Amino acid sequence: MKQLNRITPQASAHWVGDGFPVRNLISIPRDAEHASPFLMLDFAGPQHFAPASVPRGVGEHPHRGFETVTIVYQGEVAHRDTTGNSGVIGPGDVQWMTAAAGVLHDEFHSPAFSREGGTLEMAQLWVNLPARDKLGEPAYQAIGAAQIPEVVLPENAGSLRVIAGEYAGAQGPARTHSPMNVWDLRLNAGGHAAFTLPEGWTTLLVVLRGEVTVGGKAIQTAQTGHFSRGGTGLAVTVGQDSQVLLLSGAPLNEPIAHYGPFVMNTKQELIAAIEDFNSGRFGRLMDESAPMS
Repeated sequence: MKQLNRITPQASAHWVGDGFPVRNLISIPRDAEHASPFLMLDFAGPQHFAPASVPRGVGEHPHRGFETVTIVYQGEVAHRDTTGNSGVIGPGDVQWMTAAAGVLHDEFHSPAFSREGGTLEMAQLWVNLPARDKLGEPAYQAIGAAQIPEVVLPENAGSLRVIAGEYAGAQGPARTHSPMNVWDLRLNAGGHAAFTLPEGWTTLLVVLRGEVTVGGKAIQTAQTGHFSRGGTGLAVTVGQDSQVLLLSGAPLNEPIAHYGPFVMNTKQELIAAIEDFNSGRFGRLMDESAPMS
């Protein structure tokens, strides 16, 4: 069995731009060394927004050296970037953006969601890239909810969506640069679920909402359980209806150099990233005043 090594404290909320009230459930300074290939995870909401004439969100900003994985549970988020990709993702959809050598993008509530108002709930995961891929070509995967296989768990324990990797013969649609599983679980109160995960992989159990118990210890809303890499089994008991991300991946075993939106392997590479951004080598979005619809 994989052993539960620690549970992070419940995270406090802060705002990213004016559209995303987030709690940081995986932190680069605190967790990245032991969470590889996963770097960070922010959970936004659930937060109700009144109708607005101007979309809320976060304006143009850069990334280099990693990937962002955005999962929407409620509401809609509009994205555009300097590679020419743009789109809107809604409930159940996933956006997997590979920043690699560098992109600028912005993220706002969609025009329709802004006009109508409503509840926003979403998670954004940062996934590190191997050193060989950090300066590769940026890429973008728009993954609709209908593309993501959903498996019913035994004994009415809930369901599992396979975003990346494999579960019970179901293959996730996301293309990844290193081996990993990104599983999105809805668990029913009173249920029990058991999972088999690869020996030697990082394993993180992120409770977005609810409460689950592992080895007699409760992992609650806005907490993350960090497990040993040794062992293959993980069993959970569900105390409340829960929304959970179960993340597992082969650790990269490479140094991490981090500054803001850049994640590289050395300080010199960080300096180069900042210089490239400041000199305009990441490109420029067409219209800085508003997101594309």
